[in-house]
Order: sequence, then structure tokens, then C-alpha cells
Amino acid sequence: MLRNDGDDASSSVPASRGDGCYPRPQVVRPRWADLSGPWGFCHDDDDEGQARGWSRRPVGDRTITVPFPPESPASGIADTGFHPVVWYSRALTVDELRDAGLGPDAPRLLVHFGAVDYRAKVWLNGVLLGEHEGGHTPFTFDATDAVDDDAAEQLLVVRAEDDPHDVTQPRGKQDWQLDPHVIWYHRTTGIWQTVWLEAVPRTSIRTLGWTSDLPAAAVDLALELRGPVTASAVVEVVVAHDGAELGRVTVPAASRTITTRVHLVAQRNGQAYERLLWSPESPVLLDATVRLVGPAGEVLDLVDSYLGLRSVDVSDGAFRLNDRPYYVRSVLEQGYWPESHLAAPSPGALRDEVELIKSLGFNAARVHQKIEDPRFLFWADRLGLLVWGEMAGAFEFSPLAVARFASEWTEAVRRDVSHPCIVTWVPMNESWGVQHIARDPAQRAFARSMADLTRALDPSRPVISNDGWEHVSSDIISVHDYEASPAVMAERYGSATAREDLVSGHGPAGRRILLPGDTDPGSPLMLTEFGGIRYDTSAEGADDAWGYSSAGSAEQFASQLRGLLGAVIASSSLAGFCYTQLTDTRQEANGLVDARRRPKVPIEVIRAAVQAQT
Repeated sequence: MLRNDGDDASSSVPASRGDGCYPRPQVVRPRWADLSGPWGFCHDDDDEGQARGWSRRPVGDRTITVPFPPESPASGIADTGFHPVVWYSRALTVDELRDAGLGPDAPRLLVHFGAVDYRAKVWLNGVLLGEHEGGHTPFTFDATDAVDDDAAEQLLVVRAEDDPHDVTQPRGKQDWQLDPHVIWYHRTTGIWQTVWLEAVPRTSIRTLGWTSDLPAAAVDLALELRGPVTASAVVEVVVAHDGAELGRVTVPAASRTITTRVHLVAQRNGQAYERLLWSPESPVLLDATVRLVGPAGEVLDLVDSYLGLRSVDVSDGAFRLNDRPYYVRSVLEQGYWPESHLAAPSPGALRDEVELIKSLGFNAARVHQKIEDPRFLFWADRLGLLVWGEMAGAFEFSPLAVARFASEWTEAVRRDVSHPCIVTWVPMNESWGVQHIARDPAQRAFARSMADLTRALDPSRPVISNDGWEHVSSDIISVHDYEASPAVMAERYGSATAREDLVSGHGPAGRRILLPGDTDPGSPLMLTEFGGIRYDTSAEGADDAWGYSSAGSAEQFASQLRGLLGAVIASSSLAGFCYTQLTDTRQEANGLVDARRRPKVPIEVIRAAVQAQT
């Protein structure tokens, strides 16, 4: 359970060089207790558990392996039926509390949940710690006052409610029908990311938000504190690279929200500045230490962090990274595994996924309809992979759906805003949840407001209001096109005239590309879904396996792949692409690799096609 049991207040390993297990990689403390493993479990189809007092005792006679969802084989339950309410329980031992660091210097016990789909209630020893709504975003409860100091164990109980039919919930690719159909998969109910314990001081550092200002050779930090604020305390911030200090600042801890700027003085030299920029080709990360220091110089709290110096914007029809045009070679990443569904089978699998994507020749991934585990983003930061952060869609337009979407998307952006790998935000996809956006002013207003909300939360990145078509407020014009003919693709995207006709008219799906709004027709144009070639290499050859086109052999698959990618990359009108898709996913047999991550043709064949010269 214990990840670092030293007595030192700081880890000896910089945050940027961690092992990828820590569940919150940009706010790191050396001691924590991982609660992954066996928990008590039961379904509550009649929703009687609260009335029967299940919050005060161990629940169920079954064992589930957390954090795997109960629909998945890895959970040990593997029940894909409709179960709107589930319960979990687990005893916390004295050793686990000690592993988490609980003691005189860190007397507040926090219980962290990476993600619980969809609505969670949490109790410790029968005391309600709190509730959270939103299936893809983290939450934390302070359990200190519920701890029984005289007990050998503390009872942690979780109730998760996830109505399988409620399409006002942001659900992404989770099916509302009993069995997966077309492009939707099994549901993910309840806990599906790490649950963990952490002890902190009475006043502690809660969140960090990093942004770069390259022309000023500076980084900005927005910091939130938890607990009572000490008027005479200060926050000290040190930024370093390879152990060499680049800059530091000390500011009063006068409120729970603090903003400050760290000037990287040596980086005003242009050559030194270039050396430390983050990119997929050179993923340089800077380490940071943030201390809360008391009036006598005592360290009240300390966390390690990391950041990347980089800028991203759009200009003159190009996507730009670090003030230079950058061609995006992306792949659609569903983040789904056959044994564990939306949960990664292990922390190491997240590194393997990033390494696989890069080995195939891509420099970016569009994580599709899922707020991915932060540890995936850690490896994307460290190994160098651009990521498009995309919200899981709902499928109904109503006041309730709007409120739920806005709340959860805000939490998602705030969680991930410091990751240099994330370069584009995508609140909506293919008008899901705003199906009548072309003729309904309210739906257009919603899509526009989500784009504006995103920019308000993070003005440093481009936003795509509605990926694929019917853009109302996008910084990048994205198009989805599953045409199978390379010749047609070459004609459709091969000239400035063709581009103008496409952007001003209807796209391949019969939907207008631009709706009335503030999207600049001269914005960068990207083909963000195409390909989808079905080539089923599984021994069983599932009857429901499908794709947007098909290949009957490895040779045919490779030929079609080269043809489509060649036509797209040759286009002078496109600023980048996203190929559908990385892996076979359930009934979708249109991956470059199968569901077990085995390439369907040699990696070098795929890489050569992906990296054809622009």
C-alpha cells in the first residue's frame, strides 16, 4: 500500500520522474495508501440499502477488485446487466492510516476518489462524509472527524448510483441498451479509478495550476489552500531542471487562493529558452517544489510538482506549438480494455498505451468521449504526446443535462489544466446531446456557452465547440469523413477551392460544417475522424464486428491505410488529422491494433504511412 514511507517531508524522486503509480501526478506527497484490491460489494436493484442501514456495516457477500467496474471481468463480478445502484465497503487498518502519513504533523485524513460513475455517497464508520455527482472527475472528502481512535479498523462504505437509462448524464460511449450496439460499449458503474488515503496538515496545499508565459520567460501558478489560513505564513515556490534552480518566489499566504509568477531569469537568453521548451520531439519537464512555511520558518506543508514550458495557438490557418506551425498526426484513443473496460488494467498499461501510440508514428491522441486517468496524461507529458481533452457526451438536451454537463466539464478542465500534453479542448462531439443544433437557438447557445466556459477556465488553448461538424465557436474547424476512396479524399481536401466549398457548405455526413456563430472560416482545418477500416484479426471473428470500410487481408489493410493516409497528408488544406482508431474496441474491429494491443500489420508499415511527408 505504501508508495514512499520515508520520514522526509519531500520525495527524493522529482515529480516528473515518478513511476506512474501516484494517482495525482502534479501534486505529489511522499506518503499515501492505495486502496485498490478486494472490497465488499453488492447490487441494490431495489434501492433499499440506505433504508436498511447498509452505510453502517460491511455490505454484500461478494468481493470486487477495485478500481475495476463491476461490468468488467477484472472486477471479479463481470455482470453487464442493468444495475442502477451498487454498494462497496472496505475496512481501513491502523497500518494503512499510518502508511497514509496520519500523525501529529499530518492530522487530517483525506479520502480521494479518482472517478465514481455517476453519483456517489461515502461514509466512514456510519458518518456521511459527502456526496459527489459526475462520473469522470475526482473528489475528496475529509474523514478526520469520523475516525474512531479506539477502533482497530475504520469502515469505509460507498454507494454509487448510475441509472443506465438516464441520457442526461454525461456517459460517452457507455450504452443505454442492455447489450453494446454500433459504437457504444458496456457501461461503467461505480468506482473505476483509484481510491486512496492521504494525511495532510491542518492547513495544506490543495491544488496547483501552472501556465507558461514564454515571451516573459516566466510561469504562473494559481494555488488553492485547504484549512485555516495563517496570516503570517508564506508560500515558497522553486522551479528547477535537472536539479538546477531556474527561479523562485515567496508570497504571503494571505488567502486560500493565491496567484504568483515565477521568473525564470536565465531563460531570457533565447538559446537557453529554446532548450527547455516542451514538445513531442523534446518533452522537457521542469520540476517544482511548493512549500507552505509558518512564521518561525517551519514547513507546514510541502508538495512536489512538474510543468512544461510550451505555448499553443492557431494562426494563419495553422496549428502552432511554441510559435511554430505544427502538423498534427493524431489517433483516436477510446481508452477501453477488454478485461477492465474504461479502467486501465494496471498503471503500467497507461505507459504502454502512450508508448504504443508513439511507436506507430503519431504525435498526438484524441482521447475520445472519456476523461482519461491522470496517469495517462503523466506519461503523455513525460514521453511527449499531444492530447486532445474531450468531454464524455450526454444524449439529451434539457436544463438538467445542461447543468450536469457544465459542472462536470468544469471539474475536468480544472483537473487537467496544468498538463503540457493537453493542447486542445473538445467539449462536444458530433452534436451529441444537441442533435437539433442547426435549427434550435437554445442548443446553439449551449454549445457556444461551453466553448466560452472552456476559454474562461483556460484561455491558453484552442477550443473545438463541436467536433466533426456544426461548429458555432471553434478555434479549429474539424471534419469527420469516413470515405473509403483515397481518390475521393484527395479531391475533397486537395485544393483551396475544395476547402472553401467544404467549410461554407455541408460536410460528408450531410451536416453543415459551420453554423452561425463566431468560428473564423480561415481557422485551421483538420480531419479529426477518418479511416475506420475493419480488419478483424480475432480467431473467433465476431458476428457483430464492423467498421466504416473493410479489408480482407493484412496486405489489403496496409494498402488501404497507405492510400487514405497518403491522400490526407498530401492535402495542403489540412493542418492535421486524427485516424480512427488505435484499438479494436468491443464490436468495432477498425483498430490499427487489436483489443489486446497487437498490431494488425508490422509497426513499421503503420509508422511509414503515418509519417509520410507533408
